[in-house]
Amino acid sequence: MSVTDAAQDHVKLVHSKPQVEWPAPLTAKEWDERFPGSLDAVAVAAAGANVIMQLALPAVGYGVKESKVSSGALFHHPIKRARTTFTYLAVALLGNTDEKRAYRSAVSRVHRQVASTSNSPVRYSALNADLQLWVAACLFWGVLDMLEKFRGGVPPEKTRELMTLCQPLATTLQVRPEQWPEDVADFKAYWNGEIEKLKIDPVIRGFLTEIIELKFMPKPISLTLGPLYRFITSGFLPPQIRREMGISWSRAHQLAFDTLIKSVALINNPLPRVVRQLPVQVVWWDFQRRIKSGKPLV
Repeated sequence: MSVTDAAQDHVKLVHSKPQVEWPAPLTAKEWDERFPGSLDAVAVAAAGANVIMQLALPAVGYGVKESKVSSGALFHHPIKRARTTFTYLAVALLGNTDEKRAYRSAVSRVHRQVASTSNSPVRYSALNADLQLWVAACLFWGVLDMLEKFRGGVPPEKTRELMTLCQPLATTLQVRPEQWPEDVADFKAYWNGEIEKLKIDPVIRGFLTEIIELKFMPKPISLTLGPLYRFITSGFLPPQIRREMGISWSRAHQLAFDTLIKSVALINNPLPRVVRQLPVQVVWWDFQRRIKSGKPLV
């Protein structure tokens, strides 16, 4: 897609009536005031586990594995893929209606190319709202898990507010607002029901194992950092998915993981907000630069 096409698409989106009018977003500072640590860079440590959770749903896993869109494929362009994912998170949580609409259009343009064929083991479409709801639920589960591990959790009286603020993780794509759970209790009911049904077949298990072992990175990196990445990723996975992946996880593993998390929290939490949020601010700046210059957003 050319720069001119991207600019024209953005102009059309800005001047068209959006299907969803999102409320004014919080700033990065307001996010940290209401939910300390919610946009911290340490969340990157759990990114691999979140990808595994998303792809553990067969229709999502095969959609990614069989995708012919190589420009955004993890194994072809890992840095670009990471940038696209983190930009989506930044736009969903920090972007206004026009910015969300612009990014949704850019992502949907790619997602239209991802659909099952007659040879696919399962039927899928990257534009399917139910599949996108699962992906968004994994992202929200990651937010809750990160706040629990690094900050001691979210006060019960603030969970509904967090649910509402995180709704754009789903509705920035094709998920309808009424599909998003109303509160954390509803979310957990949905989450537990879905995760108990997950079955990872050998093909997807092999694909996900390559991700856990950093096989998408140059060999020197996968050989040196792969074991540590596998350990950290495994620690962030829910027990049900670890079992489906065939990952052994003992009490000693859990103790070592908990110790690591506490050590990182001791270093991270006292840091100034601008330092803790630096990666989010960088991708947010990059997104705004691209949208102003008319460059492709994904």
